[in-house]
Amino acid sequence: MASNNNHLKIHEHLKVVPPLSSTQTTTTTIPLTFLDLLWLRFHPVERLFFYTLPISQSHPSFFFQKLVPILKSSLSLTLQHFLPLAGKIIWPLDSSKPFIQFNPNDDNNGVSLLIAESDSDFNHLIQNSPKETSLSRSFIPVLESTDVFSSIVSIQITLFPKNGFSIGISTHHAVLDGKSSTMFIKAWAYLCKKITENEKSPTLLPELEPLLDRESIKDRDGLSDIFANILTKMFPNEKGNERSLKILPFEPKLEDYVRATFELKREDLNKIKESALSKWEIFDTNESKPKSISSFVLTCAYSLVCVAKAIHQIQNEKEKFGFSFIVDCRARLEPPIASNYFGNCVWAHLVDTQPLDFIDEDGVFLVAKCIHEKIKMINENDVLEGAKDMIGKITSLMKEGYEIIGMAGSNRFEVYENDFGWGRPEKVEIVSIDRNLTIGLAESKDGRGGIEIGLVLNKHVMEVFSTLFFEGLSLC
Repeated sequence: MASNNNHLKIHEHLKVVPPLSSTQTTTTTIPLTFLDLLWLRFHPVERLFFYTLPISQSHPSFFFQKLVPILKSSLSLTLQHFLPLAGKIIWPLDSSKPFIQFNPNDDNNGVSLLIAESDSDFNHLIQNSPKETSLSRSFIPVLESTDVFSSIVSIQITLFPKNGFSIGISTHHAVLDGKSSTMFIKAWAYLCKKITENEKSPTLLPELEPLLDRESIKDRDGLSDIFANILTKMFPNEKGNERSLKILPFEPKLEDYVRATFELKREDLNKIKESALSKWEIFDTNESKPKSISSFVLTCAYSLVCVAKAIHQIQNEKEKFGFSFIVDCRARLEPPIASNYFGNCVWAHLVDTQPLDFIDEDGVFLVAKCIHEKIKMINENDVLEGAKDMIGKITSLMKEGYEIIGMAGSNRFEVYENDFGWGRPEKVEIVSIDRNLTIGLAESKDGRGGIEIGLVLNKHVMEVFSTLFFEGLSLC
């Protein structure tokens, strides 16, 4: 594995605030819904975007004097539309629940922005092949949180002289889900590009204007109180400090772990689909096979089975696996809410597999069938069905020795379309998948219908995964 010495030089650390007018002097307060509360102390979602630049534009003097001011000013303009992101999560004693507050007169408000420079090997960092997990962490900012407040977004811009730059972003999961955080990045990129094109007063596209009104999310069956109670029970050691907003230390797995990206091209997905459909009626004579299976289902099933088999091969005692995936509830709530709703509107669902399905010879088919049927059930019924019991279910399975694999990201977020004015990203990573056993999804960079899979695994497990992944495709 290539060496990648990293010396990070900090050029500037500042707070970016929206360009508030003299009339905007009132405090903005936004409640957290029951869909937000469950993520209150969860680790931040951390993404990293790498961009290449011509040598002339990536020279430090040009980059810091010409490009960074554009990135700063466009970020400020973007925050004008996304005011809550410049605020904090707080939980005053006279409030039964925490909420978001932005006070234009508070000097502590604003988005933390770190401007840095690195001598790391840029070309090594943007490769898909396995590399030390810790490398990407140098370019992700810390999201500040204490017992009494938590920041919502922090950003780091890092120059790699003669190569390009990266934008690392940490977002608080209790305020933004994946769709919301990528909407914010899209809005920032859009306005930044308009400024590079010399547009004087750029305005956002309607689809990038966030809907900040939380009234559209109605509490269901007292779930807000139930989740607040679950949070208290989850942290029994903090008795007397139940109102703490400090993010829990979900430590990243660094020692002996590597990070890699794999891709399933459109033709690979077609082969996996044909293989799965050919087995459908053999295994289930009571049900006709579906006309098609989504790329999401196929990608998850294939990746999950390769992960489970790789872990089982290295750690023989680990043989029981489960899969929990996130569902966007916006179009599935009754009544549906707007696609530009800004906040958490997702819920986790546990797939009804058998514990050994993932390491079965026909594992890809078995897992694909279960995910497909779970999504069908969600679409036909209440998307929040069983919400009260979900946490308990997952906790119970983990106590029984199950390895629960999660997912982050989506192949529908269009992360490779985020052009700030100097071209599309060369590489996008969900860095925070190193905190749990999680697969990270994104659309393929080439835009031809494939899907990227990001993974962080023990280096020996990753070697086995890679072999299973590529050999499996040749056998489909």
